[in-house]
Amino acid sequence: MKAFSTLAIMEASVSPHVSHAMLNDGIVEARAYQLEAVDEALNSSMLLVMPTAAGKTAVIWMMISEKLSGGGRVIMIAPTVGLVEQHIRSLREVLNLDDEIVSVTGQIPPAKRIEKWNGARLVVATPKVVVNDVSNGVVDLSDFSVLVMDEAHHCTGDHAMAQVCDVYITKNEHPHILGVTASPGHRPETVREICNRTGAVRIHIRNSGEEMLSGYLSELEVREITVIVPEEMVRLSEPFKIWQQGIVDRERRLGRYVMPGMINFSGLSNAMDRAKSAIGRGEASGYQSVSQIAVAMRLHHLINCLLSQGVSASREYLDRLEEEESGSKKTVRDFLRDIRIRELRADLKEMDEIHSKIGAVRRMVRERIKRDAESRIIVFANYRDTIASLETSLEGLKGITPIRFVGQSSRGGRKGLSGREQVRRLDEFRNGDANVLLATSIGEEGLDIPSADLVIFYEPVSSEIRTIQRRGRTGRKRLGEVIVLIAEGTRDEGAKAAALRREENMLRAVHRVSRSLPRTHHSDLSNLTGFSVVSEGVVIDSADFVKSQREERRSSISEADETISKDSVVKSGSLPSESIRPSGQYGLEDFQN
Repeated sequence: MKAFSTLAIMEASVSPHVSHAMLNDGIVEARAYQLEAVDEALNSSMLLVMPTAAGKTAVIWMMISEKLSGGGRVIMIAPTVGLVEQHIRSLREVLNLDDEIVSVTGQIPPAKRIEKWNGARLVVATPKVVVNDVSNGVVDLSDFSVLVMDEAHHCTGDHAMAQVCDVYITKNEHPHILGVTASPGHRPETVREICNRTGAVRIHIRNSGEEMLSGYLSELEVREITVIVPEEMVRLSEPFKIWQQGIVDRERRLGRYVMPGMINFSGLSNAMDRAKSAIGRGEASGYQSVSQIAVAMRLHHLINCLLSQGVSASREYLDRLEEEESGSKKTVRDFLRDIRIRELRADLKEMDEIHSKIGAVRRMVRERIKRDAESRIIVFANYRDTIASLETSLEGLKGITPIRFVGQSSRGGRKGLSGREQVRRLDEFRNGDANVLLATSIGEEGLDIPSADLVIFYEPVSSEIRTIQRRGRTGRKRLGEVIVLIAEGTRDEGAKAAALRREENMLRAVHRVSRSLPRTHHSDLSNLTGFSVVSEGVVIDSADFVKSQREERRSSISEADETISKDSVVKSGSLPSESIRPSGQYGLEDFQN
């Protein structure tokens, strides 16, 4: 129930709903697992890990309601302007708070932000603006009784969201943070850092297979479609494969590229580390190795753009290299001046997009809209030039209106979208003025389009976080479908396997970190006294509602497992003793005669 699902909830009047002094009636559907999360979140700082479309936002609404009812102020952080605006819209619909909800983003001049900070009880902001306003003395985070971090997986390293947490914990005498994400990462150290930065002393994790969540999550069908790379793209990539192989062969002889098998980015990164270590030991050859391995890395990216992305993405990558070129990067200048690169750029400049993936997307979109004119489709691609090619290929098709959704920065000669323009385009997609959203990574987080029933990955991404976020854009209210396009024999195949492996590791990482956190005392359901549940006009105590749902959804366990497996039945004498006894060892039966 990510933001903007409230109207759908109101239509489902037969469902029980949550009642609270700060919540408008009939808005928030009563779900026991969400109330359990709210109960724990109100006790102490917590990281909430819950599948996309399971209703993390409803937990946030209820958490904020209870904090505001106690007279406190609340600040909520979302990573993008579009997501901030979505939260503002849903919060104004859900909360009984009149005009005391404001958004603070970089779209607002600094002078006007002062008034907003001072006059609101609930502020939803982008993180960089908060960092800047704190450093300029515009806002004091100690005034806020709780900090909510949406998409909390960003709370690592130097990210502005992590910096907001650091300042809040430092300034606030009693810091209370709720971090919310569907994808905290597959490494225990990453999950641990998120907990450290948010001050989380507990992790509340739910997964889609639990009985408490059954019936609330729509089915999601994931299909993989393999496409053949056009011969022309294979031909264009060959000189660069030979170039890269020559570099790697030299580094193998020097003992710096040591990974077996096909050349991959992990092997190149390892070789770079070894070359830098060689420089530290005083080996002069290390300098040339660093330079050459950097070239091999650029070639690796270029080859994969040609084979798994297409003409547009390859052209954009080379253009971006030229734009980012600086006087200190002699290797980049030399790379771009190489005759092979110059010839490739000339060829790409004259070529239309010919990659098979473009045709596959065109065909799938046309078939879906033909089958259901009310469908909403999201296509994710890594590069803006790919997005532009997709837009061109879809324009003019009957019943199809594509719209681009990219970030704010201008790059590769293509202008970005301002925050206001992003919000406007999302609204166009929601209300049906456009039915195909062509998005880069900016659209992976926070998009809540209940009617989006098809998501197409132009390429698989190796990041489990991005994969989960992309996949979560569909199947929120009805059967959703995800299609992943995989170019045969390219990096796509490795990226798909890596994402699957990391996603499997994610739950294990979260549980491992959760077990290591200090145990804090909490009386079950003790923080829900401000909530009640209304079902068919009858008011129910919220704790009683949760207990009844636990009982109703509890899996029945028989006293004994009476299942008989044919494979497990072993007849007496069916295994001769000599077949299970070590060689040279004797038993009593050997001496019976």
